[in-house]
Amino acid sequence: MIVLGSGGHTAEMINLLAVLQMDRFNPRYYVAAATDNMSLQKARVLESSLRDKDEVVGTSHFMQIYRSREVGQSFLTSIGTTLIALIHALWLMLRTRPQVILCNGPGTCIPLCMIAFLFKVFGITSSSIFYIESIARVRRLSLSGLLLYKLRMADQLFVQWPQLKKQYPRSNYVGRLM
Repeated sequence: MIVLGSGGHTAEMINLLAVLQMDRFNPRYYVAAATDNMSLQKARVLESSLRDKDEVVGTSHFMQIYRSREVGQSFLTSIGTTLIALIHALWLMLRTRPQVILCNGPGTCIPLCMIAFLFKVFGITSSSIFYIESIARVRRLSLSGLLLYKLRMADQLFVQWPQLKKQYPRSNYVGRLM
């Protein structure tokens, strides 16, 4: 499962996917926020280009999820939208049961990672969560990264700046990927 976020998050994820051995990940589930009009389109272009080059086998699926909180939304009203996002994430996780969740910062990933973590705790299914912090994060983790780090939900959390590794010792410094 590849969680996409609007703007730079999707660009970074597409760049990362371009260097992965995509044939090892099958089927691939791309997930983006329901209000994100561009990310799934970019994922479709990537999949199409891989198929044209005969570089990938398997199937890809494109799904949308409700956002926990829209930009500018009040914290009070975000309680209800977060509950809706969690229920939707539960449905997506039951439907797809991914072995790997790959995400890089969008808040959209938090409900999916929470459900995956709870599934692992209760022995329902086990998904490995790999979180790659955005290259734009030089001094501190994003809210998504911080939640996954502090709550120990991510199996692996990668940072792209050495000072982040020093600040968050359980993270993995991998240099600049993008």
